[in-house]
Order: sequence, then structure tokens, then C-alpha cells
Amino acid sequence: MLLSLRNDHKEHLSLLFSHSPQVIVDFCKLAIDFLQNGPNFKLYGSASQKLEVQPEDVQNCVYGLVNLLLESCKHKLNDVDFRDSILTIGFSQEQQAILSKFYLSKRKDVTDILSKLSVDEPHYHDLNWRFEVQVASRSLLQQVTPLITMDLVLTEPTDGIETKSGTKHVLLQTDPCNLVHMTETLENALIESRSRHSRRIQRAFNN
Repeated sequence: MLLSLRNDHKEHLSLLFSHSPQVIVDFCKLAIDFLQNGPNFKLYGSASQKLEVQPEDVQNCVYGLVNLLLESCKHKLNDVDFRDSILTIGFSQEQQAILSKFYLSKRKDVTDILSKLSVDEPHYHDLNWRFEVQVASRSLLQQVTPLITMDLVLTEPTDGIETKSGTKHVLLQTDPCNLVHMTETLENALIESRSRHSRRIQRAFNN
């Protein structure tokens, strides 16, 4: 089968059409670095100066290569189908050979990542909590120890159907300081999930 790409995806990759095989190799290295460490805007800036283009163009091209790798792995393209797909996009025979080697070298790693993402994890269902205070003990008559006890209810999918039998209770207990820290960490994670970088990755996995 031939891979069908969106027009904006093809446009991002078109930056490479007129460049030498060495530039293709360099961009493959940038894509590998992205998969391992996330975006490196300093490297994108350096590459944009060498190619005399905007840093955003380099960044989009790297995202395009990563997305090409993800889509090819999701559709389980073999070597022949991958080569035919990128030839129809506009790459030359020499460029195709480099990209094919890049795909084959990273196919197993990306397939493993995709298989892990497809696992059904427990989902939030409900949360019950109560505030407790220990006001004294035998050793400390004027002790005040505030604690928050929580009953986190999770729903675990069973054969694709969420039933009552798939409900799991997780009991947690913490002090107010740790609870504030956990809340701030979760809020920061939610903010990051709305960032441009995270949305690009989410679209790549969901398309």
C-alpha cells in the first residue's frame, strides 16, 4: 500500500526536495534526536542558518519526518511500500535510499512505542476524601497532625466494556503540603499537554 499524507505534511517535507543527500542525513539525525530527547530549538536555529530558511521551517520539517516515520509504522509498511510512498511525495532515488535506511533502523523502536500507547489504562471515575487531624498522642499531648485521606475510584476496561466489576479503589493518604505539590505538578502537566509541541505529537499518534 502507498502512504497517503496530508497536504501540510507534504509541504513541510518539501524543504528537503532540493537539498543534497548529506542534508537528508542531517535531518534524519535531527528526527532521531527528537524521538529520543524532544525538540532541540538550538539545533534547528543552526540548521536554518546553514540552509538560509526560517527556524520554523526546519522545525516543521523535522516534525514532518517524525510523522512520516510514525504513520509508516502505524500502517506497517514494508521496505518496498515505504520507498514507493516517499518517491510519490517528491524525493529523488538517492534521497529515498537514505530515508528508507532511516525508516528500517527505527521501525522496531517506534512500533514498540505505539504498542505501549495502545494499552487500555484505568480511567478516573470518582474521588472521595476526608480531612483528619490527630490532636494528641501519649508522647505529644499538644500534637496537631493534619492528614487528608482519599479514596480514588478507577474504572478498568474489560473487553472494551466498562462495568462495575472493573472498578478499582485506591486508598491514598497525604499531608496538605504534599497534596499542594501534587496538585501543582498535575496542573503543570495539563498546561504542557496544551502546548504546541504536545499537540503536534498527539495529532501524530491519533491520525
